[in-house]
Amino acid sequence: MTKDFRLIYNYTTKMNSIIFEEIILLLTLAVLAIAVLKRFNIAPILAYLLVGIVVGPNALGLINDNQDVRFIAEFGVVFLMFTVGLEFSLARLITLKKEVLGLGGAQVFLTSLIAGGIDWYFSRNIQEAITVGGIIALSSTAIVIKQLSEQLELNSRHGHLAISILIFQDLAVIPLLIIIPAFAGQGSVSLTPNIWPFIKSGIILLLMLSIGHWILRPLLRTIASTRSAELFTLSVLLIALSAAWATHEAGLSLALGSFIAGMMLSETEYRHQIEIDIRPFQDVLLGLFFITVGMLLNINTLLAQLHWIILITLLLLGIKTILTSWLCYAFGAPPGVSFRTGLVLSQGGEFGFAILTLALTYQVVPQNTVQVVLSAIILSMMVTPWLINNNGRWAKILFRSSYLSNRQHIARQIQLSSAGLSNHVIICGYGRIGQNISRFIEEETQQSLALDLDSLRIQEAQDAGELVVYGDPTHKEILQAAGISEAKVLVITIKDMAIAKKIIQEARQSRKDIPILVRTLDEADMDDLYVLGATDVIPESLESSIIMASHLLIHLDVPLNAITRDIAHARKDRYRFLRGFYPGEESVHIQSERITEHMHTVVLYPGSRAIGMTIGDLNLDGRNIVFTALRRGGIRGKQPTPELELKENDVLVMYAKPEDLEYMKVELMTGH
Repeated sequence: MTKDFRLIYNYTTKMNSIIFEEIILLLTLAVLAIAVLKRFNIAPILAYLLVGIVVGPNALGLINDNQDVRFIAEFGVVFLMFTVGLEFSLARLITLKKEVLGLGGAQVFLTSLIAGGIDWYFSRNIQEAITVGGIIALSSTAIVIKQLSEQLELNSRHGHLAISILIFQDLAVIPLLIIIPAFAGQGSVSLTPNIWPFIKSGIILLLMLSIGHWILRPLLRTIASTRSAELFTLSVLLIALSAAWATHEAGLSLALGSFIAGMMLSETEYRHQIEIDIRPFQDVLLGLFFITVGMLLNINTLLAQLHWIILITLLLLGIKTILTSWLCYAFGAPPGVSFRTGLVLSQGGEFGFAILTLALTYQVVPQNTVQVVLSAIILSMMVTPWLINNNGRWAKILFRSSYLSNRQHIARQIQLSSAGLSNHVIICGYGRIGQNISRFIEEETQQSLALDLDSLRIQEAQDAGELVVYGDPTHKEILQAAGISEAKVLVITIKDMAIAKKIIQEARQSRKDIPILVRTLDEADMDDLYVLGATDVIPESLESSIIMASHLLIHLDVPLNAITRDIAHARKDRYRFLRGFYPGEESVHIQSERITEHMHTVVLYPGSRAIGMTIGDLNLDGRNIVFTALRRGGIRGKQPTPELELKENDVLVMYAKPEDLEYMKVELMTGH
């Protein structure tokens, strides 16, 4: 017995040592590959794939196809789906329903149909055709978002459409995660999988969402009140992994459970903090996952079928570009924007790797097909940064008239909104800072016009009667349409300094003498902004220091004239004596009281419960909800009194915490 125990112990120790050594080797090579490829501006995901190809059993053979390593790496997909769930909001989906459900749904369905039809023609296997079609329909969320963000195109028209389609693609992964295990063991002639997995996943989804609504929010609030970052992170990990375990035990995938867990937490006030905490785990484990995917690639098969793989890659890029471009155009986008969206989404995606791995595990797709599809996706992703980087240049060559006419259309719309304005303030960016500035301007009965690219924010502000329009202020014609020649001041509140610098350059070309005020987070870009032509640069961190210091000096009995003199000197000297500090070991702690209130508008559509009631009659349930304005018949009034009777199509403007706003929306509409 003792001898058997020793043998088992020695074998277990040896296996653990091998796995540990393999993971260290993989991470070491990944670090080196990323460091080298970063110099060529190549995405890290491709570095991970390259490492897997080189060290895998089909190349140098440094690491065998170890199931334990693959199991650990699978948690990268678990955490990726968890963060996708965090981003999935029913409110966001409803707002973008045309783009997400309509355009995204059409793109996934038609691409799957075409790619699956081609596969079925050669394989005559319906399960394989459905799986391959679903894989080809997906694009790379990681590469597209990263590249668009670096090129300052996330808020552009094609960026908006691309993100909407990617949201639906991420959601389309869920049925594939359910359907592939259901295909296992079925004959190749069956078109309809067993419906029980869908019923079971629906029950699990409802159960988990109920738990999230009734239990998780108060639980997280209690945990956050301890102000322990470790406890909060561990709790989030426990929730994500427990949900993954629950779906796995039910015969579904681990990734499905983590997605549902992300959805449960997406409606809480801690969503952004959870995303920050989970990101390191996701990045490391997802890197391991991509390495194991690279290990699946057989170099011999790749070389033997290289002509087919290149052909399939070109077909993948070409068909997806043409189909997505046509769909965007059919949904009302201009030709140039449609083409850019199609080009941006032409590649295969990282979720395709996860589905391929699952399909291989359940033997739904044969090894030869996996090799060809895997190689084509990897090649398409390798050329994606180059395609996205040149999308604007090619679109403007092919569709120059479309771009000019669309920008002219936007400019005409802005011109109509700014008609009659003079000596007004142009606000670039209508986030929190921009909105606060506009309220001060309104208090002094001055005029302002705000430019923004967030369609939801613009709609809510316009519903409240505020003068906010869609427009990109980095274009000179947009600034001219906003009346820069007649404006008194230009204010830039946008966080992104690259965009702010571009706005300053365009503004100075239009008008040399207009005062330009720029908001920055700190002093890092101050000198560059002044060189470009900014009149005043206001760094938030330094201004906060000045305001707090002025209050302190009052308590220290320093004369007001001396305080005013010191503040004026600091600003006149461009904060020079305040620049620079000792950062120390800055750490992020969870603080429940940091949850901020924000503004929201609610329209009382016909049938709303609150119609006919006074504001004083509304049940606030002890919540801190402030009604700041009411718009009726195009007239906006501030601070409505409790005696004011609410009428059909009234627009109420409220100020409260996110959970209180959700409560009030329900109270106004249904009372339940």
